[in-house]
Amino acid sequence: MALQLQAASRESLAEAETRLDSRVDSASATELATLGEELFEVMRLLLAEPGLRRHLADSSVPGANRSQLADQLFGRQLGRAALDTVSDLVSARWSRPSDLVEAVEVLARRATLAVAEKDGTLAEVEDELFRFGRILNSEPALASLLADPNAPEERRAALLDQVLGQKVRPVTKALLEQTVRSPRGRSLDLAAEELSELAAARRDRYVAHIGTPVALTAQQEQRLTDTLSRLYGRQMSLQIELDPTLLGGLVVRVGGEVIDGSVSSRLSAAKRALPR
Repeated sequence: MALQLQAASRESLAEAETRLDSRVDSASATELATLGEELFEVMRLLLAEPGLRRHLADSSVPGANRSQLADQLFGRQLGRAALDTVSDLVSARWSRPSDLVEAVEVLARRATLAVAEKDGTLAEVEDELFRFGRILNSEPALASLLADPNAPEERRAALLDQVLGQKVRPVTKALLEQTVRSPRGRSLDLAAEELSELAAARRDRYVAHIGTPVALTAQQEQRLTDTLSRLYGRQMSLQIELDPTLLGGLVVRVGGEVIDGSVSSRLSAAKRALPR
């Protein structure tokens, strides 16, 4: 789900992402995990305090003044990396206060995913996030409980912990827990899919969602990966979902583009072409 940011906010976020990536390069996995956790804490505070986020995103106040306010508020609670990141964010221009919240979340997710990038588990995290999204999609009752705004945050987090246990990697659990703690009206299955796509983006890949009526062999998956990589001009990451209703062939979705080569699609097209 792409963020709907206006021009000023898009530029500020892009600059903040570049600065964060420079910090990521020189930081350890432990430092990045702490950075992600602290940025998520800032995000939750901004969500809970609308007056504060308005002040910190008020473009009529000089950026240096807003940065100084952030230092005063968070100086004793945050580590140096998180404090510098927040100070940079609040000194930038934001079209709306809510855009500042979005930016803090984006950077928190980015820092957390960088932990998996450092320890070589990013591909596994991507797959775990995608699969959990599919589970939530098939079990709406569970998804509803995890996003229930009337349930205390800690209860939702505890339920998630019961469901996940030790089945997923720490980065996967951290990202899902933060989403459950602050669902913000989002569909959790779509949020998990979005996180999976963010993980793929960290590997400089596109995500190709593949619908197939039968499981693909490892050789077929590799050939499909190579073909799509040539087609789109960059390395592709496959997310494969079995769909017996397709009868045969494949349906490939990359972003908003769909390549429908399924038998069911061809049958439907042939049926439409018959004279009435």
